[in-house]
Amino acid sequence: MAQHAPYRRLDAQHLVSSLSQLDARIRDRFPTAGLARVCQDLIAITQENSSRAAAIGKRDWWLWAGIILLLGISAAGLAQLIRLVDFTKTTPDNVYTLVQGIDAVIHIIFVTGGLLFFLVTVEDRLKRQRALKAIHELRSIIHVIDMHQLTKEPASILAGGPTTEHSPKRTLTAFELGRYLDYCSEMLSLVAKVAVLYAQSQPDPVIVDAVSDIERLTTNLSQKIWQKIMLVHAGPGGGDATPSSRVVSDET
Repeated sequence: MAQHAPYRRLDAQHLVSSLSQLDARIRDRFPTAGLARVCQDLIAITQENSSRAAAIGKRDWWLWAGIILLLGISAAGLAQLIRLVDFTKTTPDNVYTLVQGIDAVIHIIFVTGGLLFFLVTVEDRLKRQRALKAIHELRSIIHVIDMHQLTKEPASILAGGPTTEHSPKRTLTAFELGRYLDYCSEMLSLVAKVAVLYAQSQPDPVIVDAVSDIERLTTNLSQKIWQKIMLVHAGPGGGDATPSSRVVSDET
């Protein structure tokens, strides 16, 4: 059973390897495309996030040492206060003092309990903040990828028609357009996998929800991209790589 354990978790190095292979494929087919530079940035982000996710998953022993020290000081102060209360005398004056002392002890116990809860959860909240910041960075690159495929419309294949002065420059074949869109879809899928690194390192409900949001976003965008791919394949020249079927620029 132990030998199968590595396959139950995403491996960050495998993600980097997949992205590096995708980057090579993009540069081979579209050497001047900005999409290749986006993929290279994503590789760097994945390497950074791999270290971040690993660090988030580890226990911060220095923080816990400080927490234990503060709790020890609080417990010592509470014990000293209890020692000052004389529970043996039953005179009216002492009963009043005893009630005041018990009230003070109860108040301190509640305050100490609140402090204990805050200190015990502070590490999770710090980790959550770091993870959400990194996930927001991934969300930004998702929209960058979406911008690169935004003008890659198969309408020119299906409907044709004259271009205008401000129309996108048409230089890709139908086959190349399909490959370009496929690379965008694959990159979106890998971004979602990078986000999962945080959920598996720190299964905090807020982090898991943020990762699920990333997965939904990439899935929705990939579905739109694949609709374009299906239109490209269905149109004339869908499997043709000749210059006569060129449709969209590869400069973005």
